[in-house]
Amino acid sequence: MAQILLMNPNSNARVTAAMCAIAARALPAAPVGWTAPRGPQLIVTPKALRLAAQEVATADLPLWPDAIIVSAFGDPGADRLALRAPCPVLGIGAAAARAASRAGTTFAVATTTPSLSPQIDTLMRRHAGGGRYLGCYCSQDEPAALMSDQTALDAALLGCIEKAHADGAEHVIIGGGPLGEAAERLRDKSPATLINPILCAAREVANELGSGHD
Repeated sequence: MAQILLMNPNSNARVTAAMCAIAARALPAAPVGWTAPRGPQLIVTPKALRLAAQEVATADLPLWPDAIIVSAFGDPGADRLALRAPCPVLGIGAAAARAASRAGTTFAVATTTPSLSPQIDTLMRRHAGGGRYLGCYCSQDEPAALMSDQTALDAALLGCIEKAHADGAEHVIIGGGPLGEAAERLRDKSPATLINPILCAAREVANELGSGHD
């Protein structure tokens, strides 16, 4: 059976386990998790994104898997890691943009990191092809505080989703690997179709390896 490695550029092992559980829904078996040995528990600034990219790009992996998922929405280090990896390397942000583009409708991103909006916009436009990207809708609350309060997090994200939908977004990407659980909680409450980037990347990996599951 193919071995998939899910890399968490955040240094939070609990989040790694949660993201692996989500990815497993679209894979024959749960991926092996890797948690960044250094850096912040949450990537919320361009500097943190750059540091995370360095961690991923230079990661010392004892054995190469059959595929790698970089599970932070800015895809830090994914392109650089792909240059030396003998296997496919997929970032969840790029995978979500491709999924939104295939849907053929207007889409937006809802997230909790306004400081990363320029990077998110660039990533979406780079990988969305002909998709109609409306922009990044961000909560203005402090990201770490939201992550520690599930009720507040869900309310903040739902507010962003509703604004994006009011502006014409038919699909909304929940922009963050650590937000994967929130994406699933909000799926039935959202006025727009939600896209979970972790599942998008897992489905691409499964299709590429010929082992579609979800």
